[in-house]
Amino acid sequence: MTDSTISSQTPAARPRRGRIVGRALTCTVFALAGLLFYVSGRTAHGTDLRTDNSLLKLSDVIQQRSTQNQQLQEQVAADQDRADGLAREQGQTPDDAARLAALQQAAGLDALHGPGLTVTLDDAPPNATARIPGVPEPGVNDLVIHQQDIQAVVNALWRGGAEGIQVMDQRLVSTSAVRCVGNTLLLQGRVYSPPYVIRAVGRTEALRSAVDADPTIRNYLGYVAAYGLGWKVQEGNELSLPGYAGSIDLRAASAQ
Repeated sequence: MTDSTISSQTPAARPRRGRIVGRALTCTVFALAGLLFYVSGRTAHGTDLRTDNSLLKLSDVIQQRSTQNQQLQEQVAADQDRADGLAREQGQTPDDAARLAALQQAAGLDALHGPGLTVTLDDAPPNATARIPGVPEPGVNDLVIHQQDIQAVVNALWRGGAEGIQVMDQRLVSTSAVRCVGNTLLLQGRVYSPPYVIRAVGRTEALRSAVDADPTIRNYLGYVAAYGLGWKVQEGNELSLPGYAGSIDLRAASAQ
């Protein structure tokens, strides 16, 4: 009697337990789905997670920082002018004024005028092909200006006795560093695209001789002839270079 009762109840109990387990799993799945939607909503803050339209591209961020740096440099220049005016009001002696002027000129803080050279480098046309028989067809890197190309021109002009050098619209000083990021120039916190214009004030003949003798520039001129990279050298009797308006603090240095 007892055994038959247990036997008759067991088949009915098993389906009930299966339905309970199934309902529990269903509730768990819905709970996890609800949690996922909640976390996604909090993360998105109302934006579409499947698109990056709400995110600034890296190039936009760099351009924004470049504009901010330009504004800060202009503010520093205005503050420097006010500081110079206050210094003059303190009654400097003629010797002190002359010494200060010489130091500012040597440091590149004052505007500079005189004869010199203007060198312009530019990328080749994107569809450029080899212009010389036997030269291989160019790759992407053969058609753009590289950091070493700009550095070669700047270094050659210094060796030629340049009194001051300007790259694009900025005066170079002792802490200036010419760097390229991709096909753009990064100089003193600001970003520039080609063509790159470099101006130097000094004895024109000496500057040109130094440029013509530089081996890196000669190598670059080979690419000019082969693939059409831009190269122009112009002499000027009266170039004007602006004074440097940024910070001259040395942030880091290493012994070589």
